[in-house]
This record gives sequence, C-alpha cells and structure tokens, in this order.
Amino acid sequence: MQFTGTERYVAPPELAIAVNAAVTLERPLLVKGEPGTGKTELARQVAESLGLPIIEWHVKSTTKAQQGLYEYDAVSRLRDSQLGDERVHDVANYIRRGKLWQAFEAEQKTVLLIDEIDKADIEFPNDLLQELDRMEFHVYETGQTIRARHRPVVIITSNNEKELPDAFLRRCFFHYIRFPDADTLRAIVDVHYPGLKPRLLDEALSQFFELREAPGLKKKPSTSELLDWLKLILAEDLSPEDLKRDAGAILPRLHGALLKNEQDVALFEKLAFMARRQR
Repeated sequence: MQFTGTERYVAPPELAIAVNAAVTLERPLLVKGEPGTGKTELARQVAESLGLPIIEWHVKSTTKAQQGLYEYDAVSRLRDSQLGDERVHDVANYIRRGKLWQAFEAEQKTVLLIDEIDKADIEFPNDLLQELDRMEFHVYETGQTIRARHRPVVIITSNNEKELPDAFLRRCFFHYIRFPDADTLRAIVDVHYPGLKPRLLDEALSQFFELREAPGLKKKPSTSELLDWLKLILAEDLSPEDLKRDAGAILPRLHGALLKNEQDVALFEKLAFMARRQR
C-alpha cells in the first residue's frame, strides 16, 4: 500500500513519503499547514488511493475526546424508564458509538480523519493518547473493551492555532505542508482546470504571488482561494489583458475571492493611494 497522489490531488514527493512512513510505522500522521493547503483533502485522497473507506471526525471548539469513543445517553434512558419502555433494561441501547469506535469495529482497514484537532481544548489530544496508541478503549457502562479489528490509518490535521502536547506529538509522524511553489501550483491548477491558456495562468499567478508577498498582509490567500479566483476569471471570460492593472489599481479583479478581511483590503487601497500620489 503506497500513496503517490491521485489524478485529482498533486502530492509533492515529501508528502507522499510522510504518508507512507506513517502507514509503515502504524503511527498517526499529524499534518500541519496554512488553511487551504489541502490537509483535509489529503485524507480523502489517501483513502481513495489505497482503496479504503474513510471515517471523518471534524473537531469543533466544543468537541470532547470522549465523543470520539462513545456517549452514554442517560437522559433518553431516564425518559424511557418513566414511559415503561422495555429498552431501558439494556444499557447498550443508550450507547452512541463515536468515530473511533466505528473505525475500530470496521470490517476492513479504514482511514480515520481527525480534522482540525487544534480547535478543541488543550486536553483533547492527551485524552486520546492511550486509545490511539493501544487501539482499544473500555466502555464502563457495559464492561466491554473495544479493540481495533484492523489498525486504521489515522490522519490528524492542525492549522497550528495552538501548541499540541509533547506526549501527543511523540506518538505521531509529523509533516508540515509548505505552500506550493509556482511549478506545483501550475500542476494543481492543471488538475482542476486543464487546458487553461498559459498567458492567462501566467498573469493570474503573477498577481497571486504579488498579493501573497505583500508586507503586512493579515491573511495570505491560499491554494483553494486561487482556484476559486480562477473559476471566477473563467466564468467572466477574462483575458490576460483584462487582468492587467495600471499603477493606480492595486487590487486585482474579483479580489473578494483572494482577500478575506477588511484590513487587507484597506492595506491595498492605501498602497493604491500612495502609488497614485507618486505618479
């Protein structure tokens, strides 16, 4: 089982090496990088490439580690007991299986995505240490021990919003997805928009990188935002000449696909004003 990328996902060699190393070591793969660099999509494409089903656990700020194992619905059991429901005599009827339980119980090997783990509180990763290490956990209400039939390929993503505990990091294989260079971006664009005219792509990439490299930018546009921008450019049937800007027009056409906050728009408006004063 070797991952090399797919027709729809351009995986740089170092990323493919990281995926395959994590699979070989049977360690979770912790993937960090800027938002929009394809971390979540990586897990889906790994599953497709290896011919495995995927189970996705999208973490929120309110998510608790226990929810990934199971939840005991005591409220429903109490209500059923008041109604005289026979189901109340079997506590298993009130156990909701979490994503880890689903992955452990699967008939075949799966890919388990734990997406944006850094959104949860700092104890979240520590609370999963033993379960991800031993691939088992105990259900106290029923006395069961749930063990993985097949060790899943675990891919964990983080936007680096907070530091993860050292004990958790020791158990992972780590890879940071760097922002693609121009050649890799061209390959990615070719996957999504094959046959895009070279001159149009050259002009778009030139403006895109100029935008990303502007000093003081709060949020740099990502790969996914470049693809959205190109989709709009194609929908509007713009030519390379349409994209070109004069000295006073700092903001690119359809810039709302690239700049996502008012501070960055104001920054470029200020640059435009300064450019006009110098003319």
